[in-house]
Amino acid sequence: MSVVDAHQHFWNLETGHYPWLTPGLAPICRTFEPEELIPQLAAAGVDRTVLVQSMDSYADTDAMLAQADAYDVIGAVVGWVPLNRPGEAAEALARYREHPKFAGIRHLIHDEPDPDWLLQDSVIEGLGLLADAGLPFDVVAVLPRHLEHIPVLAERVPGLRMVIDHLAKPPIKDKGWEPWASLMARAAEYPQVHAKVSGLNTAADPATWSAADLRPYVEHALELFGPDRLMFGSDWPVALLAGDYAQVWRETGAVLSHLSETERAAVLGGTATRFYGLPEAP
Repeated sequence: MSVVDAHQHFWNLETGHYPWLTPGLAPICRTFEPEELIPQLAAAGVDRTVLVQSMDSYADTDAMLAQADAYDVIGAVVGWVPLNRPGEAAEALARYREHPKFAGIRHLIHDEPDPDWLLQDSVIEGLGLLADAGLPFDVVAVLPRHLEHIPVLAERVPGLRMVIDHLAKPPIKDKGWEPWASLMARAAEYPQVHAKVSGLNTAADPATWSAADLRPYVEHALELFGPDRLMFGSDWPVALLAGDYAQVWRETGAVLSHLSETERAAVLGGTATRFYGLPEAP
């Protein structure tokens, strides 16, 4: 099977502006580029990645597309356009869609002062542009309120394919369950909604987490979405706040070990390949 890491990042602090990278995030408050990740991908047996935006800026998207040109291992790029400015977004999408690896859009909605930013009429119009273009939207659902928006978006923009990043950060560290579980169930009722089994280590206790901590939440997601709507992602280098690439790969594999070969192949590559329109692996 072709293995895809459906969620990883790069950033260069000398050439880009990432104000969310503060000294409090010391382990990742530095430049991360492909040369550092590629050996780790090879060690894990990962064939391709989906490179996801780290800042709401054209500069970040342009840098990612340049990296995708230079490295075959980057199979797709999820970039950014100003969804709340639909006219400008339409022009940017027309430009970016000329790149064969441009495959989706994300916005750091958790950094917006308005928790209902996604429901603004202008943003809904911008999301409609994505639906018309056949481009999916990565949803950063950090707050329960963000997860509540997904059924609303599914109704208001019915052609929009969405993927919930990091299983919406379930309350793993506190061994919590609600309202996360019910909100995920509501979102999963819409077949155009997918989810990423990613970023879970940083939702758990950073010092002691293991597959056992992640398992109840991943099992719930499997029951709701099924393997064909779930995709693995490392969330590297953010993952370094609670471990490393090898640990994320190993413990995620342990959580998925009970699945059939076909089901594992979906979560570990097939779903992402289909969702983001990756070409077949060479």
